[in-house]
Amino acid sequence: MSRPNLFTKCIFTACFMMMGAVTALCQTAETTMGAMAEHSHAATPASTSLSLVIDGRVTTLSVAELQSFPQKSVTVHNEHMKMDETYSGVLLGDLLAKYGLPVDKSTHRKMLRSYLVAEGMDQYRVVMSVTEVEGTEHNGDVIVATMVGGKPLGDDGELKLIISGDKKPERWVRNLMSITVKSLE
Repeated sequence: MSRPNLFTKCIFTACFMMMGAVTALCQTAETTMGAMAEHSHAATPASTSLSLVIDGRVTTLSVAELQSFPQKSVTVHNEHMKMDETYSGVLLGDLLAKYGLPVDKSTHRKMLRSYLVAEGMDQYRVVMSVTEVEGTEHNGDVIVATMVGGKPLGDDGELKLIISGDKKPERWVRNLMSITVKSLE
């Protein structure tokens, strides 16, 4: 009689262990699928130009025009993808300076009181202080990227806002279509 009890206990133990393994596997799959769904993007048309709005004045720049500016490369860690990526593009501070917000003594106060709204084709928007964009005020780089790893951006459209100082890519804007500078003055 002791053998069937031992045999029965072994069967029950094996079943419980398998149920635990299956439960753990399902939880892992659920978490992974949830993370992928959380960071998946709805299909939207690709942005082919950037509208830059400063003091109500709109400047529209094509990808080719943006690529004609001096390019900056930044290597950032994409926490969503768990990997480092190298993006190339124009510094946003250079664009602001060229099209209406140069950094000098006359604009310093305005810059401290200004912010920008970057928007993607999917209406994803982020807000940042203009001082976060300006290299004389902030250590991180903010670029309007046109390349990743030396190649076009692919699924992220033709333009993407990259902020090198952020620990997570939550303020990166894929399929970037506009940047509007606003002032509290």
